[in-house]
Amino acid sequence: MTVRPLIGVSTYLESGVRWGVWELPAALLPAGYPRLVQQAGGLACMLPPDAPERAAAAVARIDGLVIAGGPDVDPARYGAARSPRTGPPAPERDAWELALIGAALATGTPLLGICRGMQLLNVALGGTLVQHLDGHAEAVGVFGGHPVNPVPDTRYAALAPEKTTVPTYHHQAVDRLGEGLLPSAHAADGTVEAIELPWDGGWALGVQWHPEAGEDTRVMRALVAAASR
Repeated sequence: MTVRPLIGVSTYLESGVRWGVWELPAALLPAGYPRLVQQAGGLACMLPPDAPERAAAAVARIDGLVIAGGPDVDPARYGAARSPRTGPPAPERDAWELALIGAALATGTPLLGICRGMQLLNVALGGTLVQHLDGHAEAVGVFGGHPVNPVPDTRYAALAPEKTTVPTYHHQAVDRLGEGLLPSAHAADGTVEAIELPWDGGWALGVQWHPEAGEDTRVMRALVAAASR
């Protein structure tokens, strides 16, 4: 029997969520994330925010890590003043996910960052973010789509060599690249749409779009394949 790799996915903490007669604090994850992991051949587990010093122990028990989309990264994390268009901070989630990323990079655990997750990977390695850009979200609460162009000879281009229309909903993006990271896809306006470590730097990839909202499983399948080795 084939053993499916265990893929941990970071989650939200929300102060009040209602189901049935209850309204309670909850750790949440949009169902598209675990479904995509499952479709790609992995087993999904949720990693709710915890004490950052426990991140290494959590990463040691999984085969691959996904940092999910979500709220804006606190600009203080990359030494910038807060723009009026930047959303409220999520300090517990920032601290936990940065610790998860650090543990994954330190151990060589395959890592995929999605939207916020890509941006946080960039920040973790000393990069900065554009706090607002127009044209990458079509309507509030609705995923749009636009094409991205792979950069030749990158990991992303190896798994998706053609121009691809991807599900998108974001207003922030990579500005200065973090140490050691390479751009591996761009939008038509030049926005960096994917980043990665070089081939000899471990398996780490970030995508600006939301593969969990689409039908293309190649990015997640690549993570699951790396986590299976």
